[in-house]
Amino acid sequence: MVAIVLLSFLWAQQPANRTPSTLPPERIVQEGGTRVVLLGTGTPNADPDRSGPAVAVVVNRTPYLVDAGPGVVRRAAAAERKGVTALAVKNLRVVFITHLHSDHTLGLPDLMLSPWTLERTVPLEVYGPRGLKAMTTHLAEAYAEDVDIRLHGGEPSNKTGYQVKAHEIDAGVVYQDSNVKVTAFRVPHGKWPEALGYRFDTRDRVIVVSGDTRKSDAIVEQCQACDILVHEVYSTAGFARRTPDWQAYHSQYHTSSAELADLARRARPKLLILYHQLYWGTSDTDLLGEVTAQYDGRVVSGKDLDVY
Repeated sequence: MVAIVLLSFLWAQQPANRTPSTLPPERIVQEGGTRVVLLGTGTPNADPDRSGPAVAVVVNRTPYLVDAGPGVVRRAAAAERKGVTALAVKNLRVVFITHLHSDHTLGLPDLMLSPWTLERTVPLEVYGPRGLKAMTTHLAEAYAEDVDIRLHGGEPSNKTGYQVKAHEIDAGVVYQDSNVKVTAFRVPHGKWPEALGYRFDTRDRVIVVSGDTRKSDAIVEQCQACDILVHEVYSTAGFARRTPDWQAYHSQYHTSSAELADLARRARPKLLILYHQLYWGTSDTDLLGEVTAQYDGRVVSGKDLDVY
């Protein structure tokens, strides 16, 4: 507790710099600024161009992940190849899970084990809702023989990097170090008893990641003119072509482009990034048009490996 209080004090004393930089995004990441890297923008649909949901907030060359969709580790390696060296696989050490839907967690065993084989020496720290400890315990049991062979079968390996520390959290400040303060907040996602969004406060930026959610005032409250809002969305036009059973489902679990436009008008982010896009026959241009028809702020439709 003393350490957290001290970190909070030191973090609060650091000057905020809200002036946008003219440096390329990759260079800013290397030089200590805060940037968002989209590692995966997909959905359960098997789109080969979009890995499962995963967002990296990189602060002072330290990555903090939100969600672990399928492909997360290889997308991090691809980002490193593009020049974001902070996302070297061995640096993947902290992840915040929004909820336990499979498309947001199928990359978790990969995140637990692959960075260890690539020289991560510390346990993976995983934060998320209730049920996370059971999930990580069962995953560790599923791969116990793999770990045993790597530890005792002659492969050069460290003895700690495969471990995982799961933290089941609720709303409030859930993590803090000298780079970032992370606040979790509850969002409504259909029948899920607990689903979370996350707010990242750094020295130069405030970033909010919605996770999966229907339209929620919690997003408005957390953003309040934040620098970046990363929010899921589905096409209103595409929704109209869905069958009634799917319409009933999606309206309870996700946010339409029209609803997001209204939410963004109230939240006032400096940049709205669409992710986890459900198109249903529409395009990025169509989706952006649906949002900007009712919202005049800056908005982009994110793609895997985009850097903001």
